[in-house]
Amino acid sequence: MKVPHHTLRREIHGVPVFLEQSVALPLVTVTVARRGGATLDPGGNEGASRLLSRLSRRTAGGREFQAIEEELDRLGASLGSDVSYSSIALSGATIARSVEPFVALVADAAGRPSLDPNEFERLRRETRAEIVEGLDNDRALAHRALRRVLYPNHPYSRTASGTLSSIERVAYPALLQHDELTRRRDNLVLGMSGDIDEDAALRLAEQIISAVPETPSETNVLEDPTIPPGRRLVIVDKPDRAQTQILIGLDGAKSSDPDHTALHVAMTVFGGTFSSRLMQQIRVERGWSYGAYATLPIDQCRQSLTLWTFPSKDDAAACIRLKLELLEALVERGITARELAFARKSLIRSHAFSIDTASKRLGLALDTSLMNLPDDYYDGYERRVAAVTLDDTAAALRQRIDPTKLVIAVVGSAKELEPQLRAAVPDIQSVEVIPFDSPDL
Repeated sequence: MKVPHHTLRREIHGVPVFLEQSVALPLVTVTVARRGGATLDPGGNEGASRLLSRLSRRTAGGREFQAIEEELDRLGASLGSDVSYSSIALSGATIARSVEPFVALVADAAGRPSLDPNEFERLRRETRAEIVEGLDNDRALAHRALRRVLYPNHPYSRTASGTLSSIERVAYPALLQHDELTRRRDNLVLGMSGDIDEDAALRLAEQIISAVPETPSETNVLEDPTIPPGRRLVIVDKPDRAQTQILIGLDGAKSSDPDHTALHVAMTVFGGTFSSRLMQQIRVERGWSYGAYATLPIDQCRQSLTLWTFPSKDDAAACIRLKLELLEALVERGITARELAFARKSLIRSHAFSIDTASKRLGLALDTSLMNLPDDYYDGYERRVAAVTLDDTAAALRQRIDPTKLVIAVVGSAKELEPQLRAAVPDIQSVEVIPFDSPDL
């Protein structure tokens, strides 16, 4: 497998291990990731993988939570857990002289946590409190609603952190069963970066790998989600909001699609820079929203193209209508030669900031493995962007973007917004209203 720049790739007991060396600072970062992530949550138990990852970190080797925090302080280290749709990861950093005891702690978290039931109950209470606190984050609420309606019956419809209802349903015995099914050696991907030599890194990586059971895991093949036809509107009802959060989601592109890079360039023109069409028309010309963006994320399966704005409630309907009109014009007429040249130059120049540190380069190597990206996805990025033509972007837009098949998610007062949106947006097929404090959102 090709990896970014000088990242080394080795294999220990069948587990890929990546190393990016740098003596710029006397620090070492360590990441232990497992493939699958939140898509492996049992049905109805959203948030189980996140709970399990955090519980493993807090009960490493049977230690008490407070003892772990004190040990990290003594070592000059940090250790956190993170869950995405593609992976569950323990990741941290330590000063170089403490790397041996730090890795011992990481190995205990990755392979030998006690999963104490009392700590589980404390963690569940904390998670519920975090979800309640998150009700103030209108953008996050819009994302939750968008995915729920955009991807019915697919794991991408779930939220990695869980809902108030789903967290209540995660029973301790079921969590132990989930741990047994997912804590397997053949799921692992490891990475280290910083001030450490190859021999030491491989020896410490083997220490972590050996702590994890080598029982083969079940094959989990995740199919790309299918977006139902028609324009659907979902309103997260939050009365008395002067400002809205608006997300529009459509089918995107997969990293392995031959036209993925061309669509990426086209969407940079549309909503990826300050001079993009969305930003100029919505912020500069009309002052409706401080920002207007289009994003095309990548993952192991096809993720959605998302358009994001946050206008006042009085401008929301007009803003949505304009975004759809601009999108239709983009698909119909494509981009200009001048826009193409600017986007290519901007993307190539900004790519330098994705690879300017050892930890960033390591992150790209880990992503390549965890998300099953093409081997040269990052190494060949600049070359592919430079090769995109106007014909390529036009073909990609016609192939991938269907403005008649999308979901519009809005956070605001349903009583005020729904009549305006129905009148302003043509061809709305269905409308769903969800209370912002719904236990299932």
